[in-house]
Amino acid sequence: MAAIYMRQAVQADIPAIMTIIEGAKKQLKQAGSPQWQDGYPNADVLAQDLVNESLHVLIVDGKIAGTVSLVVGVEPTYAVIDGAGWRKPDAPYATIHRIAISRDYAGLHLGKLFISNIISHAYAHGVHNLRIDTYKLNQAMQHVATGSGFDYRGVVYMDNGASGEHRDRLAYELNL
Repeated sequence: MAAIYMRQAVQADIPAIMTIIEGAKKQLKQAGSPQWQDGYPNADVLAQDLVNESLHVLIVDGKIAGTVSLVVGVEPTYAVIDGAGWRKPDAPYATIHRIAISRDYAGLHLGKLFISNIISHAYAHGVHNLRIDTYKLNQAMQHVATGSGFDYRGVVYMDNGASGEHRDRLAYELNL
């Protein structure tokens, strides 16, 4: 079995991360999802994640197999949620953003393993509440979230497109 672990990303990882992101964009498009089809996320967003020390990579047998931005702190778009709402609305939390696995590792079920690494990393750093959102057509991410212990909490609304289309996202929460 290959060594699999997560580490903080470094500048030299950006080309591999962008390749993974571009592959994920193609996969989402092929699945009929408008998610990530407007140029986001791009190298500038990832560079800022790197500066903020929120960008991480999943390593499989010495190669970058996945990427995620784990952002600790308030996510402004989560202030309003339609549905059941957050279980712990005032508790500190981290948000899982921009998660993707390389298409080279398709079928290996690394999504849940990656989420497990993210949860462990957050917990080790004193973060006991995590949130994630995804577009309603991204059933793979919904499956990974619920299969990793996240509960569906409602709908949040992104402010990331001039057109205003496809703003609603399904929101999930995990409280440890």
